[in-house]
Amino acid sequence: MQLFAGLLGLGGTELIVILVIVLLLFGGAKLPSLARGLGQSIKEFKKASKEESSDEKPAAKADAAKTADAKPDAK
Repeated sequence: MQLFAGLLGLGGTELIVILVIVLLLFGGAKLPSLARGLGQSIKEFKKASKEESSDEKPAAKADAAKTADAKPDAK
């Protein structure tokens, strides 16, 4: 928790106030599902960014080849 607070520049009091506001807005019953959805979103984002970075190089070469083939000769 200290690492998270240190990164954002928040102290313990600020984090408690934020947590109380979230609890009041969403209620105790919805917090687990909200946290689960947030965790799944982060997991999918990381997976997609890994796939994008591994596919980026071959895709760039394929796009360059398609562009070169698609241009008509100017005669």
